[in-house]
Amino acid sequence: MLYYIVRRLLMLPPVMFIVASIVFGLLYVTPGDPAAMIAGDQATPEEVERIRISMGLDQPFYIRFGVWIWQVMNGDLGTSIFANQPVVHMIGQRIGPTFSLLTLSLVVSVAIAIPVGVVAAWRRGRAIDRVITSLTVLAFSLPVFVVGYLLAFSFSTTLGWLPAQGYVPLADGFAPYISHLLLPSLTLGLSYAAILARTTRASMLDTLTQDYVRTAVAKGAGPRVILYKHALRNASVPIVTIVSIGIATLMGGSVITESVFSIPGIGRLTLDAILHRDYPVIQGVVLLFSASYVLINLITDLAYTVLDPRIRY
Repeated sequence: MLYYIVRRLLMLPPVMFIVASIVFGLLYVTPGDPAAMIAGDQATPEEVERIRISMGLDQPFYIRFGVWIWQVMNGDLGTSIFANQPVVHMIGQRIGPTFSLLTLSLVVSVAIAIPVGVVAAWRRGRAIDRVITSLTVLAFSLPVFVVGYLLAFSFSTTLGWLPAQGYVPLADGFAPYISHLLLPSLTLGLSYAAILARTTRASMLDTLTQDYVRTAVAKGAGPRVILYKHALRNASVPIVTIVSIGIATLMGGSVITESVFSIPGIGRLTLDAILHRDYPVIQGVVLLFSASYVLINLITDLAYTVLDPRIRY
């Protein structure tokens, strides 16, 4: 166990270096000149060149990359071109809404998907299984922004039950905090819940055919004991995998969801940075998302050692 953990931890630095290299390289070859955008349409070539020199854009690739890596290793992600603020500070201001959105979306998705997948597997081939399968296909097929506008129109504009825009910190009250996050969380988590429900169903169907489940049925165990004590735990390895992969999906979907519901999070910051070609912000956000995903994969790998004793060395 200890050797496995140490081996996984030693893999983190080279993986993060590769990720950082890819992020910097992709932005390096992206068309557009930040200096020209800052200078404006009326600027002369000499003014644009002066801005490029002051920003270090005239340096070769390897020098710019080396400087950036050194800054990242020291906790400095650079300064925003347009806001003229440290990228770390800007991300720190926006991480609260995004973390709240992702956490609630994950909780809602798992709370819906796993029971639904278990029921669909237990009632395989019956009407409820066909209804659940059809609904999951529909939920997975709808784009995130379409779901967001439908939910906002139904529960906010028409019924007036929930707010359609904005974000309220938890410090201002639990009720407004949840009410502002409920629609975005449902929007972001719906397609993910559909994938997780189908995975749960498929994994449960395979587990329910095993001999130990038949033995539990023969001994007179009730459906709840069979499903949740015997079947679900043994079917949890692929489910945990989908949960970890789904977190990356939620991170990507947060860009659209935060824009639809006007949430001042990292996703909205990313979109604004892309529109303004604010490369330091884009690099910082992508690196943060990548590091989060690598860390989540590490935690998932360690969780396998608990769920499956065969994966320990």
